Amino acid sequence: MRRTWWIYLIGVLGLVAVAAPFLWMVLGSFKTQGELLRVPPTWLPQDATTENYDALFNKANFPRYFLNSTLVALIVTAGNLVFCSMIGYALAKLRFKGRNALFVLVMATLMVPGMVTFVPLFVLVTNAGLANTYPGLILPFLVSPFGVFLMRQFFLGLPDDLMDAGRVDGAGELGIFARIMVPLTRPALATLGILTFLGSWNNFLWPLVIAQTEDKYTLPVALALYSTGQNAQNFGLLMAGAVVVVVPVLVIFVAFQRHVTKGIAITGLK
Repeated sequence: MRRTWWIYLIGVLGLVAVAAPFLWMVLGSFKTQGELLRVPPTWLPQDATTENYDALFNKANFPRYFLNSTLVALIVTAGNLVFCSMIGYALAKLRFKGRNALFVLVMATLMVPGMVTFVPLFVLVTNAGLANTYPGLILPFLVSPFGVFLMRQFFLGLPDDLMDAGRVDGAGELGIFARIMVPLTRPALATLGILTFLGSWNNFLWPLVIAQTEDKYTLPVALALYSTGQNAQNFGLLMAGAVVVVVPVLVIFVAFQRHVTKGIAITGLK
């Protein structure tokens, strides 16, 4: 214990470094503008107020931004759960010509930085007439290479005897996949679902360029919009908006943290 005290010290310092900005943001969202500009700054709000949240939720388009983020994140998450699990199952359990080459292609796309394909993807979506539409926000992210890899690795660890037993009972391939294999992949699905939801909810650059009118903006884009013009110096409003963006994903992650940890640990052993 005496020899490892410095490990605990580093861990505590790391926790403080990670948690302090978030705590400052939450407390700052309940401060007045004058208190936020005070020097030296104060941690706890002396005159706690909900004015920042009132101003945020009373903005005409804010419910629309929240709905857009929720709609896009949920559909993208559902698409990844369905399609990544199906592709991962096929690459892990089905025998067909070109299977290994297809998996190598998936891994190759996983190693390509997203910024490399950003402009071609934007041109493709625009030429397809999907700019400033919900399909334009959703379709490019319905399947992710990481999701395919994660599900494939998990399916590889499931015994083939389960599939053989299903075939003996007269189940087809779709029935084996849906009724036998998928229920066993709940930890991996939980991991994929949460990571996909987090990525989609926090996605900023793609909605910024593909959404050309405010009625298609998501919360991160709207928050950036609030940081310009007359609201540029309204730090309380910006902090309140940041809290609204962060809290939903934080709650979801905490609620399913056990599944995420188990899914990553089990998949990493396969």
